[in-house]
Amino acid sequence: MSLEAGWQAASSLARDFADQWSGDEPGGAIIGFDASGVRFAHAGGVESLSTLAPFTADSVVRYASVTKHVFAAMVLHRGDVIGLDDRLGVHLPELQKPLADVTVGRALDMSGGLPDTRECLTLLGLSVYTETEARQLLEFLATLTRLNFDAGTEVSYSNTGYRLIEAALERKGFAFDAFIQREIAVPLGIFLKAPDVWNDTVPGLVPGYWKAPEKWQLSAAGLHISASGSLAGSGRALARWTQALVSGEGKFAGLLQKLSAARPLADGRASGYGLGLRWSSLGARKFVGHGGSHPGYKSYFLLDPVGKTGFVVVSNREDTNCYRIALGAMAALTGEQLPRTDCTIPDGLYVADTGALWLEMRNGIANCLDAEDTLYDDGEGWFSSRSASSPMRLRWTGETLEGEIGHAARRLLPVTPQPAGAELDGSWQTPLYGAHLEIRDGSAIMGIGPTRRAMPLHDIGDGRFLFTLHDGPWIKRVCLNRLGDDRLELVLSRSRMMEYIRKG
Repeated sequence: MSLEAGWQAASSLARDFADQWSGDEPGGAIIGFDASGVRFAHAGGVESLSTLAPFTADSVVRYASVTKHVFAAMVLHRGDVIGLDDRLGVHLPELQKPLADVTVGRALDMSGGLPDTRECLTLLGLSVYTETEARQLLEFLATLTRLNFDAGTEVSYSNTGYRLIEAALERKGFAFDAFIQREIAVPLGIFLKAPDVWNDTVPGLVPGYWKAPEKWQLSAAGLHISASGSLAGSGRALARWTQALVSGEGKFAGLLQKLSAARPLADGRASGYGLGLRWSSLGARKFVGHGGSHPGYKSYFLLDPVGKTGFVVVSNREDTNCYRIALGAMAALTGEQLPRTDCTIPDGLYVADTGALWLEMRNGIANCLDAEDTLYDDGEGWFSSRSASSPMRLRWTGETLEGEIGHAARRLLPVTPQPAGAELDGSWQTPLYGAHLEIRDGSAIMGIGPTRRAMPLHDIGDGRFLFTLHDGPWIKRVCLNRLGDDRLELVLSRSRMMEYIRKG
């Protein structure tokens, strides 16, 4: 297949996806480009359900975690004041061990084990809508004394490293948005903006939406956003920036290689996650990019460093699978086959021998500690997430589920959930934070007043229980893990260390 035929195939696929966003629903844009410029831009749906103005490639959205590689570029740019091998505690002396001993590089490459701030707040009972400030969150993080795992032993996604390093640079007088304007937006002639909080005004920003059971809802969030996901701009602006990045234009020469360079784990194995970038593959070809997700917004970009081509997908609706669209377009362009799913691991719930690790299989999708990934056929009975940010490779032996999760060896056994007994009944609290959890009649009870809710507990063995928490657009499955007669922890994929003690 000729390159021109590849572009026609990619454009046709992108148009088909865009046409699925109807004129009375939120939508998105899909852009393909090479070193010479934009090859196509297709859009569908609307910017706003109030105005019904059509969504275009110039509609401004929140990029969310697509921001990460841009902030990592700032960290590399300021190598005179902060280094990848520096301990976080050198720059933020209020941090306690072991967080203080995590290096800047591990904080950026997802191997640091840093608990995710947003998921910590969820486990304390704070809603996605609860407003928080940067100073408050830094003070909170300075109280933590546990990591999710020993630094360098796993890869698991967390936003906290970016938040902490941004705070360190701000103390030295370097602001993220100032870097963006000076080094990227102005030189490239594009609009980009990194607001501090959700309610800051951003020129042209379109609303984000999530689908409730019967209608669309406006999105919102209270968390101070931080450089882990604060950047906003249009699909066209993101395409122009990533085009300059993959082409190595001017002062950006070599930057993509530095950001995407292999990062070793403590045992020397290389992970597929760099500095705000993750590697993907189709056949023998390798591509690099990253996605983003905020309530009501989704984004992804995927680059071919060899062909100097790329795709950008942005959307103002919660249900868009931007990675699937970008990978499909790249497959159409290159003629490579998309990976097969065909997962034969039996549906059901699996748990590790000890600890809070659980995984549920359903129709080829693995939900591990409430983080979902499709598993693809890796041959000889193995199935892989093919995700550098949530790596997973598993097989079913007929008795156990074995392999690696987050690059750590794992063995899980099937389990049938049972109703919870009364052994944990009573009041539980986190004295330092004032959070309260009540367990009664087989349910975990959180919240106050009209937000108080009882969530049924499902016993999965050896002092471990699952319950489901609803919070606006999010549904979280939390593991309650008993640590002793009077201690328990609440666990999500990105926060595995929030402890409660029995009250009185």
